[in-house]
Amino acid sequence: MQRKAYAATAVMKHSPGVIWLAPPAAPLRSVPVAEIAPGAVPSPNIWNSPQVYELENRAVDPDGVLAAAMRAIRPWQGADVLDVGCGTGYHLPFFAADAQRVVGVEPHAGLAEAAARRTRNLRNVTVRVGAAQSLPLADASIDVVHARWAYFFGPGCEPGLVELNRVVRRGGAVFVIDNDATRSTFGRWFQRSLPKYDPAEVERFWTRHGFTRQPLMIRWSFQNRDDFAAVLRIEFPPDLADVCLREHAELEVDYAVNLWWRCL
Repeated sequence: MQRKAYAATAVMKHSPGVIWLAPPAAPLRSVPVAEIAPGAVPSPNIWNSPQVYELENRAVDPDGVLAAAMRAIRPWQGADVLDVGCGTGYHLPFFAADAQRVVGVEPHAGLAEAAARRTRNLRNVTVRVGAAQSLPLADASIDVVHARWAYFFGPGCEPGLVELNRVVRRGGAVFVIDNDATRSTFGRWFQRSLPKYDPAEVERFWTRHGFTRQPLMIRWSFQNRDDFAAVLRIEFPPDLADVCLREHAELEVDYAVNLWWRCL
């Protein structure tokens, strides 16, 4: 999802007729391994290329499909919201507009610093360094959890699910957003990049843990080919990224995702 140093302010719709502005993130300093939370699962795209990932965030779901789907299941107006793997905090201002309190947890200290700077004028936002398997939060302190392409990818994320059970209050909800490799142009590219990825196994995992699958179709929408190419090159191996560029002449990509959700 990313490119040069967060120069522009992103504009995005999150509900019909309502537009929100995601403040630009600050440039990152380099972070030694010692400043990455123990147990963190590396995210090479944003860890290595945060500026390009910013471009990807701006391109994803300009129609607000994901936000509308989550709101329909469990609104967060006046709630305490947790964004797990918040990165540079792109989504924190969006949740802060309605929530009582928003906590972003990010294992990469440099990204967490950028998120804190991004939200420094939002009094109801806190950013903490931590991993999904050991959340720096009290028991039963959260109403809504948002995890978007972060840690919760299916088998192997059980320790994080245990932590979510600990921190989410009764009546709360957990939302996990991940790719659907069975449909769409992006899904086809994703499956080509990970030929051993088994969507059926992933679905069985989430079903076994009490989650419901809501398949959604969103889109990537880029301003120019340079941004599109930069994002493809942080998401896929170079050869595949080049193939995708040759195959796809447009600036928009149909993108299937799964919204996995569970109410407690």
